[in-house]
Amino acid sequence: MSILPITYAPEVRAALDAGHPVVALESTIITHGMPFPQNVEAARAVEAEVRAHGAVPATIAVMGGQILIGLSDAQLDTLGQTPDAMKLSRADLPVCVALGRVGATTVAATMICAAMAGIHVFATGGIGGVHRGAETTFDVSADLIELGLSPVTVVAAGAKAILDLPKTLEVLETQGVPVITVGQDELPAFWSRSSGLKSPLRMDDPAQIASAHLMRGVLGLKGGQLVANPIPAEAEIARAEIQPVIEAALAEAEAQGIAAKEVTPFLLDRMFAMTEGRSLTANIALVLNNARLGAAIAVEIARLRG
Repeated sequence: MSILPITYAPEVRAALDAGHPVVALESTIITHGMPFPQNVEAARAVEAEVRAHGAVPATIAVMGGQILIGLSDAQLDTLGQTPDAMKLSRADLPVCVALGRVGATTVAATMICAAMAGIHVFATGGIGGVHRGAETTFDVSADLIELGLSPVTVVAAGAKAILDLPKTLEVLETQGVPVITVGQDELPAFWSRSSGLKSPLRMDDPAQIASAHLMRGVLGLKGGQLVANPIPAEAEIARAEIQPVIEAALAEAEAQGIAAKEVTPFLLDRMFAMTEGRSLTANIALVLNNARLGAAIAVEIARLRG
């Protein structure tokens, strides 16, 4: 049997061996989300938030032909200063490992690696989804398909609001993914607490979410759960305010012929400029909020598993 090309940070390996709570974290927020050194500072702040709430953070990336489950300070600095890091989804992950390239994991790739490592919970900002106009472009994020395959509970502030949220919900339903909103009946929309869409499910207790995660395993069901955690009220950009900005950014992308993997980074960059940095401030706040909830769910899963 071949040996998986996985290297664990000592802290993560010890936690997994002892059955202690671990929370996976993606790395595209570092390479494709913001400039150095703010990207590394934000990543360390998210890791600290996970630790402060009783779990061990495991930021995932690819370097030197290995999938790294947890990064050292030096590795985090290197990743944050690699301008040509590959953006990895399911299709790119094995190629990046085989070529020995540096790669940052998206939601889909992070789920795959977390499941391989035996990590049950993954906290991120927002998931990908069905892009507007997908009825002609067929642009649907691999994140949605992965949620139907990998047994990981993903905590996010909903799908990114630049997407077609009703169609995203439909694809998640088709994939058999539970969409669970915390603290409200309406699905959140990333920067905004409101989307205008009713959430399929609601659970306010991390222990209930943990129990539902484990029950999927007991029943032999493939895939994970999406936990939609609304951005804190004090950090949100209200739907009425952000929607015209999204529409303007989308129009710019279409006019410039931006497509495929370049769409989301372009839109987020334009949103940053048009909101004078507020979108990034809100993004950091919601990621920290998701790290806190992810840690709470991981703690409950570890407790229930005994």
